[in-house]
Amino acid sequence: MITKRFVVKNKVGLHARPAAEFVQTVNKFRSEVKIKKGEKEANAKSIVEVLSLGVERNNEIEVIVSGEDEKQALEAIEHLINSNFGEKE
Repeated sequence: MITKRFVVKNKVGLHARPAAEFVQTVNKFRSEVKIKKGEKEANAKSIVEVLSLGVERNNEIEVIVSGEDEKQALEAIEHLINSNFGEKE
């Protein structure tokens, strides 16, 4: 199991389009992925659970990844979060 904290920098946080893109990225991997915001935790493979966290711009989240491809999954998540994912050009 590996964990990493991120600050979500895109304009709308993890809502609608960015949440869908996040979930699609996570679902490419076999590992279990959870997101924590404060005391709330969500299955990162569920769009409903991700949206329920209410992650907004500049919120800190913790990503917890556990499984056979956890390193690759975390790298993909980190790349996504550090890009302007979910935003139109």
